[in-house]
Amino acid sequence: QVQLVESGGGLVQAGGSLRLSCVASTDIFRIYPMAWYRQVPEKPRELVARITLGGSPDYADSVKGRFTISRDDAKNTAYLQMNGVKTEDTGVYFCNLGLGKPGPYWGQGTQVTVSS
Repeated sequence: QVQLVESGGGLVQAGGSLRLSCVASTDIFRIYPMAWYRQVPEKPRELVARITLGGSPDYADSVKGRFTISRDDAKNTAYLQMNGVKTEDTGVYFCNLGLGKPGPYWGQGTQVTVSS
């Protein structure tokens, strides 16, 4: 059973920065792409960023140039560096692991709130 645990969420002012982390409980992390999704009430989860095994990133247009996804396979950990945050970045952020979009494994989510 794969467990993903996110951390790093919180309250931040618009224009500020936040770094989210996602730690996987097993080395299976190292053989799958990893992604971050965001969900706001009454809307489906949206893909924010995804990174392949080789480290190639892909971003939603809304976060390009502001967010950076990375992974440290030695630590079974992925990160989402969020810079220049906007109020529309508010939501619950989930890490996701697997081949699909989304993959089958989810974390419990971490709340990010951006104040104006």
